[in-house]
Amino acid sequence: MKIIIAPDSFKGSLSAKEVADNVEIGIRRVLEKVEIVKVPMADGGEGTVQSLVDSTNGRIIELIVTGPIFKKVNSFYGILGDGKTAIIEMASASGLPLLNDEEKNPMNTTTYGTGELIKDALDKGCRKIIIGIGGSATNDGGVGMLAALGIQFLDENSKEIKPIGGELNKISSINMDKVDKRINECEFISACDVDNPLVGKNGASYIFAPQKGATEAQVKTLDANLNHYADIIEKTLNISVANYKGAGAAGGLGAGILAFLNGNMQKGIDIVIQTTNLEEKIKDADLIITGEGMIDYQTQFGKTPYGVCLLGKRYNIPVIAIAGGLGKKYRELYDLGFKSIFSIVDKPMKLEDSIKNSDRLIQDVSERIMRIII
Repeated sequence: MKIIIAPDSFKGSLSAKEVADNVEIGIRRVLEKVEIVKVPMADGGEGTVQSLVDSTNGRIIELIVTGPIFKKVNSFYGILGDGKTAIIEMASASGLPLLNDEEKNPMNTTTYGTGELIKDALDKGCRKIIIGIGGSATNDGGVGMLAALGIQFLDENSKEIKPIGGELNKISSINMDKVDKRINECEFISACDVDNPLVGKNGASYIFAPQKGATEAQVKTLDANLNHYADIIEKTLNISVANYKGAGAAGGLGAGILAFLNGNMQKGIDIVIQTTNLEEKIKDADLIITGEGMIDYQTQFGKTPYGVCLLGKRYNIPVIAIAGGLGKKYRELYDLGFKSIFSIVDKPMKLEDSIKNSDRLIQDVSERIMRIII
């Protein structure tokens, strides 16, 4: 019997690798000699760097970069086992969790630190750059990231603007003369699970800026600024990004990657499946076990367990999911292909107790699953 263990992390508790390790312990209580292949997974959001590093025997690079409000912050990215692919979570340099409530204001935040992560990866020989573009504190259209890579956004006096959302309206021209030439040697991929355009009522500013601290008036200003930015891009590069699906992700970072780095957008789970070579690994499997901290009806919208489930369904392999909790309408997932879904909670308990004991609880539920199967 061959079992694939391909979970996401349990946020706030265990990494995807730790989840997989504990599932294996539970399985081997019942079947000692079963073949087990562990593939730590993610969906492009938080934890993706660690999961792909674990899956490919890569390494984590830690460094200090410019944070969202230009203060230095401790950040990181991953270099995968091939030594040529970097995986970056933009939130680790330019994310909302790096700010307190008083500091949140997308008029004043920048993605400059994300560009510094890219530059460091280039210095270390990476030529394929995967960027998870979720959780941003920014609305700068990616100008901060691009400025760190040598692209100059100039006002009418040929002075560089401050690379923040509140100054995009000042851009009069774009100078590419000092851009890092290594960019032309690279493949850039955005891990993006939203399809919002750059501007308009469904765009970056109106949909996402309020949660980053923007007032109603600032939202209108930010949207107008991104409109101006899109116009300058079209005049300079002959590329239209205003209504491109996904261009509004991470405060317009998607547009910047698309226009200036010739990047393409893919769903985060699809990138992880491809990078980990999961499809090849499952082809002769008898069972797949996946999971994440919370499973509910939203799991079907790009989350790890559903991506794994679709792959198992393609090869007629049963997929069982385990979760810290089962949320609203989770039973809908049965009709989408899951064989069964289990909560790790085995008695009434507080959330903090479930988190504290998640390793043991995952082991126990995995054992129970195997005792049902054999």
